[in-house]
Amino acid sequence: MMANQIMRPTFDEHTPVLLQEAVDYLVGSPDGVYVDATFGRGSHTREILQRLSSQGRLIAFDKDLDAVTYARNNIQDARFSIFHCSFASMQLVLTELHLAQKIHGILFDLGVSSPQLSEGARGFSFVREGKLDMRMDQSQGVTAATFLATIAEDELASILWQYGEEKKSRRIAKAIVAARELAPIETTTALADIIEKVCPRSRVNYHKHPATRSFQAIRIAINRELVELEEGLLTALLVLMRHGRLVAISFHSLEDRIVKQFIRQHEKGVALPRGLPIKGEPFQGRMKTVTGHIKPSLDEMHANPRARSAILRVSEKLS
Repeated sequence: MMANQIMRPTFDEHTPVLLQEAVDYLVGSPDGVYVDATFGRGSHTREILQRLSSQGRLIAFDKDLDAVTYARNNIQDARFSIFHCSFASMQLVLTELHLAQKIHGILFDLGVSSPQLSEGARGFSFVREGKLDMRMDQSQGVTAATFLATIAEDELASILWQYGEEKKSRRIAKAIVAARELAPIETTTALADIIEKVCPRSRVNYHKHPATRSFQAIRIAINRELVELEEGLLTALLVLMRHGRLVAISFHSLEDRIVKQFIRQHEKGVALPRGLPIKGEPFQGRMKTVTGHIKPSLDEMHANPRARSAILRVSEKLS
């Protein structure tokens, strides 16, 4: 083991999904410079560091200050550094480090982490009592409680439909607005109860809580998750070196659709209507697909239910 190898923590609350597959595709050179765009609790970071030589380097980002604190307390490695900011801002950081366009690979492990869900005080989970917060970065932005106290009913219904693909979005939005007129909605269980009263559990899918999609939608909205994903993917393309890899793990169709369309756009160009006359130079792709989408094995899905919805996509920068 190397003298500057990482110190492993005594526990790891987060079970990574597609860990080996993601890092296998990401790390092509042990001497390279890599980015873990979503540190979480560092499962991918640890595996990447295991693959790097003493000349390699890993830069990590996370909006969650708890994750950044965890990294600084548990990973002592001269090759590693972490920054408290969104991956959408990685170009600024990497430019200051003189690493822009020198990055060999970037990994995005999207969505909410297990520690965030397990800590009731963070407000991400409807099964744990806690303040209705839901902010990834607790140092800025509005809480979910403030968001729900002020948003118009029609706008809320639109968000529940767009970001949660919730078919009963209008009914739920109406119930939330009616409930807040009687008393502020300040806890996770209060919001979950409001939703469950107007949308009882389905007999067909009884184990899925009726608030699942709504909680997802509200979380995505207040954290600007999909907007930042689009910005982060474009930034990744700008900072990667030629033949650098973009590896993304998504956990719901909205994330995966953005990743898939981004790769396609920079691989084949914007789709145009058939029969439209094309003038000028043919489109030169800036990326290529390395592999089709990868799903976890049956064994992994059985061992970790969260893995069931995961999709891994890998692409490479051409120019």
